[in-house]
Amino acid sequence: MAGMVRKQIYLRRDQDRRLKRIARSLGVSEAEFIRRSLDQAVAQPVAAEEVPTPDPNAWNEVLDFLRRRHAKGDLPGARDWKREDLYERPLPRRH
Repeated sequence: MAGMVRKQIYLRRDQDRRLKRIARSLGVSEAEFIRRSLDQAVAQPVAAEEVPTPDPNAWNEVLDFLRRRHAKGDLPGARDWKREDLYERPLPRRH
């Protein structure tokens, strides 16, 4: 196992079943099949037409909207807490 790095991943149940079936049919471990699949996936160059071209007009529209919204100030009834506060108070009970 020299030169290996341990990774832990989550698979859907259907993916797990297929992984087990294919690895068994190839006579390799599930880990070996994953390594081979990864090698094959990254070895294939991505065709230029598969890479989406950013739309500068769309991005400018988003920036304009954000600037207009920011200029209006805070919304009435805005939250009075920060994300960090969530870790300092107990969660409400669900019924």
